[in-house]
Amino acid sequence: MLQHIFLVIIFSVMTDTTFCQEFKTAQKEYSRVKSAYREKEIGLEELLSAKGLSLNSLNIVICIFKKEALLEVWAKDKTRQGYLLLTTYPVCSSSGDSGPKRKEGDGQTPEGFYHINFFNPYSNYYLSLGVSYPNASDKILSDKKHPGGSVFIHGNCVTIGCIPITDDKIKELYILAVEAKNNGQNDIPVCIFPCKMDQAKFEALKNKFKDDQGLIAFWENLKTGYDMFLKNHIIPSFSIDSKGKYIFK
Repeated sequence: MLQHIFLVIIFSVMTDTTFCQEFKTAQKEYSRVKSAYREKEIGLEELLSAKGLSLNSLNIVICIFKKEALLEVWAKDKTRQGYLLLTTYPVCSSSGDSGPKRKEGDGQTPEGFYHINFFNPYSNYYLSLGVSYPNASDKILSDKKHPGGSVFIHGNCVTIGCIPITDDKIKELYILAVEAKNNGQNDIPVCIFPCKMDQAKFEALKNKFKDDQGLIAFWENLKTGYDMFLKNHIIPSFSIDSKGKYIFK
């Protein structure tokens, strides 16, 4: 019995490792991904090398700031802890306003802590990366029957609640995400904030929405995680309580 359990564990480890190694190969079978590598791989290798990093040991975090219309990519060697800022892409179109997504069709881009849950090499918007909305917090705080979904970071420059960064830039981000997953990073974090939440900008945001104390409380909760990441350059671990609040550890 013990021998059987041991063999199952070994098989599972081998299967997970093999999957990671084969993920990049499978993705490069798609023409758009193959073309992206042909156009962008050398430039990305040079960018990473300048930061003391390489594609074959890369892990990433994606941070999105709605007011500034910016997407930041933070990176690290998979054997280390702290991330550093690698590059920034403009978000070229937006919809909705400050505040989280709470219902299908509201046009809002989510706010909170997510991860990449889908790679789409044949997207209608060139290439796209799925964002894991609704997360456990959203499922508590959003419309119970129709919270919405299908939120992507993608190419092109149109959106209703997604994050477009043009076809040219999605090629780079898609490669970085493929490489990170190929290196064993199964849950690539995506953090979406209403703005860069330094004290001055956060005070301005609170003043603009001073009549919505529930929204301000939600943002104060997000800011705790934001501050922890900026201080330590490590994505904080968290759980979700029964009211949908992030409990950071």
